[in-house]
Amino acid sequence: MKVVLAGTVVGMLTGFFGVGGGFVIVPALVLALGFRMDEAAATSLLVIIVNSVVALATRLDSGTIEWDVVLPFLLASLAGVVVGTRLAMDHDPSVLQRWFVWLLVAVASYTAVRSGIAMI
Repeated sequence: MKVVLAGTVVGMLTGFFGVGGGFVIVPALVLALGFRMDEAAATSLLVIIVNSVVALATRLDSGTIEWDVVLPFLLASLAGVVVGTRLAMDHDPSVLQRWFVWLLVAVASYTAVRSGIAMI
């Protein structure tokens, strides 16, 4: 039941707000389901792949893909993954987890402020 509830909340947040899957999936797996951080990160990647394929399939009919943006972004992201993975191997997972939490708080605060301003 916990998995279904956590998955439903993650799906709603991802679909409604368009938030990045990792920002929602990883905390759900760690906090709600008791995963270790490394397990949550690996599991979230598979969930993100499935969500991305479904989202892409549902949105392909609504417009074109800006390949001049997608390809450089993709290549830069892949380079970032390689560098980030190597850096992560040299750091304590509990420290990385704390940094991730602060990043989530910063992104949530920024989003809340921007949303508040937009509502005025």
